Amino acid sequence: MSQQPAPLPKTTLTGTLALRAGFLALVLAVWTLADRMAPPGLFAGPLDTAHAGWALASEGKLAPAVLSSLTVFATGTALAAVFGAALGLAMGMWGWLGRMLDVYVYALAATPRIAFIPLIIVALGLGLQAKVLIVFLGAVMPIILNAYAGVRATDPDLIEMARATGAGRGRILIHVVLPGAVPFLMTGIRIGATIGLINTVVAELYTAIAGLGGLLAVYGGRFRMAEYLAVVCTLALIGVILAEGLRLAERRLLRWRGA
Repeated sequence: MSQQPAPLPKTTLTGTLALRAGFLALVLAVWTLADRMAPPGLFAGPLDTAHAGWALASEGKLAPAVLSSLTVFATGTALAAVFGAALGLAMGMWGWLGRMLDVYVYALAATPRIAFIPLIIVALGLGLQAKVLIVFLGAVMPIILNAYAGVRATDPDLIEMARATGAGRGRILIHVVLPGAVPFLMTGIRIGATIGLINTVVAELYTAIAGLGGLLAVYGGRFRMAEYLAVVCTLALIGVILAEGLRLAERRLLRWRGA
Protein backbone atom coordinates (compact mmCIF):
# COMPACT_ATOMS: atom_id res chain seq x y z
CA MET A 1 0.00 0.00 0.00
CA SER A 2 1.35 3.44 -0.93
CA GLN A 3 2.61 5.59 1.88
CA GLN A 4 1.00 8.92 2.70
CA PRO A 5 3.28 11.89 1.93
CA ALA A 6 4.97 13.32 4.99
CA PRO A 7 3.39 16.47 6.46
CA LEU A 8 4.68 19.70 5.00
CA PRO A 9 7.62 21.16 6.93
CA LYS A 10 6.85 24.24 8.99
CA THR A 11 8.99 26.36 6.64
CA THR A 12 6.93 25.21 3.65
CA LEU A 13 3.73 25.90 5.58
CA THR A 14 4.97 29.38 6.43
CA GLY A 15 5.92 29.94 2.81
CA THR A 16 2.45 28.89 1.66
CA LEU A 17 0.81 31.31 4.07
CA ALA A 18 3.16 34.06 2.89
CA LEU A 19 2.26 33.37 -0.74
CA ARG A 20 -1.44 33.47 0.06
CA ALA A 21 -1.04 36.72 1.98
CA GLY A 22 0.94 38.21 -0.89
CA PHE A 23 -1.72 37.23 -3.41
CA LEU A 24 -4.43 38.70 -1.17
CA ALA A 25 -2.49 41.96 -1.01
CA LEU A 26 -2.29 41.95 -4.82
CA VAL A 27 -6.04 41.38 -5.09
CA LEU A 28 -6.74 44.24 -2.68
CA ALA A 29 -4.39 46.53 -4.63
CA VAL A 30 -6.08 45.71 -7.95
CA TRP A 31 -9.49 46.11 -6.29
CA THR A 32 -8.53 49.56 -4.96
CA LEU A 33 -7.19 50.60 -8.37
CA ALA A 34 -10.38 49.46 -10.08
CA ASP A 35 -12.44 51.48 -7.60
CA ARG A 36 -10.41 54.63 -8.29
CA MET A 37 -10.67 54.19 -12.06
CA ALA A 38 -14.41 53.52 -12.05
CA PRO A 39 -16.94 56.38 -12.24
CA PRO A 40 -18.15 57.59 -8.81
CA GLY A 41 -20.87 55.38 -7.34
CA LEU A 42 -20.32 52.58 -9.84
CA PHE A 43 -18.02 50.47 -7.67
CA ALA A 44 -16.83 50.17 -4.08
CA GLY A 45 -13.31 49.70 -2.81
CA PRO A 46 -12.08 47.43 -0.01
CA LEU A 47 -12.43 50.07 2.73
CA ASP A 48 -15.98 51.02 1.74
CA THR A 49 -16.87 47.34 1.52
CA ALA A 50 -15.40 46.65 4.97
CA HIS A 51 -17.33 49.58 6.47
CA ALA A 52 -20.54 48.36 4.82
CA GLY A 53 -19.96 44.84 6.12
CA TRP A 54 -19.40 46.16 9.64
CA ALA A 55 -22.58 48.20 9.39
CA LEU A 56 -24.58 45.20 8.21
CA ALA A 57 -23.25 43.14 11.10
CA SER A 58 -23.89 45.92 13.64
CA GLU A 59 -27.46 46.41 12.40
CA GLY A 60 -28.17 42.71 12.81
CA LYS A 61 -28.77 42.07 9.11
CA LEU A 62 -25.78 39.88 8.30
CA ALA A 63 -25.91 37.20 11.01
CA PRO A 64 -29.54 36.11 10.35
CA ALA A 65 -28.83 35.98 6.62
CA VAL A 66 -25.72 33.84 7.17
CA LEU A 67 -27.63 31.51 9.49
CA SER A 68 -30.48 31.14 7.00
CA SER A 69 -28.13 30.37 4.12
CA LEU A 70 -26.01 27.95 6.16
CA THR A 71 -29.14 26.08 7.27
CA VAL A 72 -30.21 25.55 3.66
CA PHE A 73 -26.67 24.72 2.55
CA ALA A 74 -25.85 22.32 5.39
CA THR A 75 -29.14 20.44 5.12
CA GLY A 76 -29.00 20.02 1.35
CA THR A 77 -25.31 19.14 1.25
CA ALA A 78 -25.53 16.65 4.14
CA LEU A 79 -28.42 14.84 2.46
CA ALA A 80 -26.48 14.84 -0.81
CA ALA A 81 -23.38 13.40 0.89
CA VAL A 82 -25.31 10.54 2.51
CA PHE A 83 -27.45 9.70 -0.51
CA GLY A 84 -24.70 10.26 -3.08
CA ALA A 85 -22.13 8.17 -1.21
CA ALA A 86 -24.60 5.32 -0.68
CA LEU A 87 -25.77 5.27 -4.30
CA GLY A 88 -22.27 5.66 -5.75
CA LEU A 89 -20.88 2.85 -3.60
CA ALA A 90 -23.83 0.63 -4.47
CA MET A 91 -23.36 1.30 -8.19
CA GLY A 92 -19.71 0.30 -7.88
CA MET A 93 -20.32 -2.79 -5.75
CA TRP A 94 -23.15 -4.15 -7.90
CA GLY A 95 -21.99 -3.92 -11.49
CA TRP A 96 -25.47 -4.40 -12.95
CA LEU A 97 -26.73 -1.40 -10.98
CA GLY A 98 -23.86 0.77 -12.17
CA ARG A 99 -24.38 -0.25 -15.78
CA MET A 100 -28.08 0.52 -15.48
CA LEU A 101 -27.81 3.92 -13.81
CA ASP A 102 -24.51 5.49 -14.85
CA VAL A 103 -25.75 6.89 -18.17
CA TYR A 104 -28.67 8.59 -16.42
CA VAL A 105 -26.45 9.99 -13.67
CA TYR A 106 -24.09 11.43 -16.26
CA ALA A 107 -27.04 12.90 -18.15
CA LEU A 108 -28.41 14.56 -15.01
CA ALA A 109 -24.95 15.82 -14.09
CA ALA A 110 -24.73 17.55 -17.48
CA THR A 111 -28.17 19.16 -17.09
CA PRO A 112 -28.17 22.62 -15.44
CA ARG A 113 -29.97 22.26 -12.15
CA ILE A 114 -31.54 25.67 -12.64
CA ALA A 115 -33.75 24.04 -15.28
CA PHE A 116 -35.54 22.13 -12.51
CA ILE A 117 -36.32 25.19 -10.37
CA PRO A 118 -39.75 25.95 -11.91
CA LEU A 119 -40.79 22.31 -11.40
CA ILE A 120 -39.49 22.35 -7.82
CA ILE A 121 -41.40 25.55 -7.05
CA VAL A 122 -44.60 24.07 -8.49
CA ALA A 123 -44.16 20.90 -6.44
CA LEU A 124 -42.82 22.30 -3.14
CA GLY A 125 -43.58 26.01 -3.17
CA LEU A 126 -41.09 28.70 -2.13
CA GLY A 127 -40.11 27.50 1.34
CA LEU A 128 -37.20 25.68 2.93
CA GLN A 129 -37.95 22.33 1.28
CA ALA A 130 -37.62 23.79 -2.22
CA LYS A 131 -34.31 25.47 -1.37
CA VAL A 132 -32.89 22.31 0.20
CA LEU A 133 -33.85 20.26 -2.87
CA ILE A 134 -32.14 22.74 -5.19
CA VAL A 135 -28.95 22.51 -3.11
CA PHE A 136 -29.27 18.72 -2.96
CA LEU A 137 -29.55 18.39 -6.74
CA GLY A 138 -26.46 20.52 -7.24
CA ALA A 139 -24.30 18.73 -4.69
CA VAL A 140 -25.30 15.11 -5.18
CA MET A 141 -24.08 14.40 -8.72
CA PRO A 142 -20.31 14.81 -8.19
CA ILE A 143 -20.58 12.78 -4.99
CA ILE A 144 -22.31 9.91 -6.77
CA LEU A 145 -19.85 9.93 -9.67
CA ASN A 146 -16.74 10.13 -7.49
CA ALA A 147 -17.94 7.40 -5.12
CA TYR A 148 -18.72 5.23 -8.15
CA ALA A 149 -15.27 5.92 -9.64
CA GLY A 150 -13.60 5.16 -6.31
CA VAL A 151 -15.16 1.71 -6.11
CA ARG A 152 -14.33 0.93 -9.72
CA ALA A 153 -10.70 1.95 -9.10
CA THR A 154 -10.31 -0.74 -6.41
CA ASP A 155 -7.64 -3.29 -7.24
CA PRO A 156 -9.54 -6.45 -8.31
CA ASP A 157 -6.68 -8.60 -7.02
CA LEU A 158 -7.28 -7.30 -3.51
CA ILE A 159 -10.96 -8.17 -3.79
CA GLU A 160 -10.13 -11.69 -4.97
CA MET A 161 -7.67 -12.16 -2.13
CA ALA A 162 -10.33 -11.05 0.37
CA ARG A 163 -12.85 -13.46 -1.15
CA ALA A 164 -10.29 -16.26 -0.98
CA THR A 165 -10.06 -15.74 2.78
CA GLY A 166 -13.83 -16.11 3.08
CA ALA A 167 -14.67 -12.40 3.47
CA GLY A 168 -18.25 -11.51 2.64
CA ARG A 169 -19.43 -8.51 0.65
CA GLY A 170 -19.80 -6.39 3.78
CA ARG A 171 -16.25 -7.01 4.99
CA ILE A 172 -14.87 -6.45 1.51
CA LEU A 173 -16.69 -3.13 1.33
CA ILE A 174 -15.43 -1.95 4.73
CA HIS A 175 -11.85 -3.26 4.64
CA VAL A 176 -10.96 -3.21 0.94
CA VAL A 177 -13.25 -0.96 -1.10
CA LEU A 178 -13.91 1.93 1.28
CA PRO A 179 -10.24 2.69 2.13
CA GLY A 180 -9.46 3.06 -1.57
CA ALA A 181 -12.65 4.97 -2.34
CA VAL A 182 -12.34 7.56 0.43
CA PRO A 183 -10.04 9.94 -1.53
CA PHE A 184 -12.46 9.86 -4.47
CA LEU A 185 -15.44 10.34 -2.17
CA MET A 186 -13.87 13.29 -0.36
CA THR A 187 -13.07 14.92 -3.69
CA GLY A 188 -16.70 14.49 -4.69
CA ILE A 189 -17.88 15.98 -1.40
CA ARG A 190 -15.58 18.99 -1.82
CA ILE A 191 -16.86 19.61 -5.35
CA GLY A 192 -20.44 18.96 -4.30
CA ALA A 193 -20.17 21.32 -1.33
CA THR A 194 -18.85 24.08 -3.57
CA ILE A 195 -21.70 23.62 -6.02
CA GLY A 196 -24.10 23.40 -3.09
CA LEU A 197 -22.98 26.80 -1.81
CA ILE A 198 -23.54 28.30 -5.25
CA ASN A 199 -26.95 26.66 -5.49
CA THR A 200 -27.85 28.03 -2.05
CA VAL A 201 -27.59 31.56 -3.41
CA VAL A 202 -29.44 30.55 -6.59
CA ALA A 203 -32.22 28.97 -4.53
CA GLU A 204 -32.57 32.09 -2.39
CA LEU A 205 -32.75 34.27 -5.48
CA TYR A 206 -35.37 32.16 -7.27
CA THR A 207 -37.57 31.21 -4.32
CA ALA A 208 -38.47 33.29 -1.27
CA ILE A 209 -35.95 36.13 -1.09
CA ALA A 210 -33.97 35.36 2.05
CA GLY A 211 -30.47 34.71 3.35
CA LEU A 212 -27.34 35.98 1.67
CA GLY A 213 -28.92 35.49 -1.74
CA GLY A 214 -31.76 37.76 -0.63
CA LEU A 215 -29.29 40.45 0.46
CA LEU A 216 -27.56 40.21 -2.92
CA ALA A 217 -30.90 40.72 -4.66
CA VAL A 218 -31.84 43.70 -2.47
CA TYR A 219 -28.53 45.56 -2.64
CA GLY A 220 -27.86 44.64 -6.25
CA GLY A 221 -31.29 45.95 -7.25
CA ARG A 222 -30.64 49.22 -5.42
CA PHE A 223 -27.10 49.42 -6.79
CA ARG A 224 -25.60 49.73 -3.31
CA MET A 225 -22.29 48.25 -4.32
CA ALA A 226 -20.51 48.47 -0.95
CA GLU A 227 -23.17 46.38 0.77
CA TYR A 228 -23.40 44.08 -2.26
CA LEU A 229 -19.65 43.40 -2.26
CA ALA A 230 -19.71 42.90 1.52
CA VAL A 231 -22.18 40.05 1.02
CA VAL A 232 -20.02 38.64 -1.80
CA CYS A 233 -16.97 38.71 0.49
CA THR A 234 -18.99 36.95 3.19
CA LEU A 235 -19.81 34.16 0.73
CA ALA A 236 -16.15 33.96 -0.29
CA LEU A 237 -15.10 33.67 3.37
CA ILE A 238 -17.62 30.88 3.93
CA GLY A 239 -16.21 29.10 0.87
CA VAL A 240 -12.65 29.37 2.20
CA ILE A 241 -13.62 28.04 5.62
CA LEU A 242 -15.57 25.22 3.99
CA ALA A 243 -12.70 24.22 1.70
CA GLU A 244 -10.12 24.23 4.48
CA GLY A 245 -12.43 22.33 6.83
CA LEU A 246 -13.04 19.59 4.27
CA ARG A 247 -9.34 19.42 3.48
CA LEU A 248 -8.57 18.91 7.17
CA ALA A 249 -11.29 16.25 7.44
CA GLU A 250 -9.83 14.45 4.43
CA ARG A 251 -6.37 14.40 5.99
CA ARG A 252 -7.76 12.91 9.18
CA LEU A 253 -9.72 10.27 7.28
CA LEU A 254 -6.65 9.29 5.26
CA ARG A 255 -4.38 8.70 8.25
CA TRP A 256 -4.73 4.96 7.60
CA ARG A 257 -2.41 5.38 4.64
CA GLY A 258 0.47 6.11 6.94
CA ALA A 259 -0.03 2.83 8.77
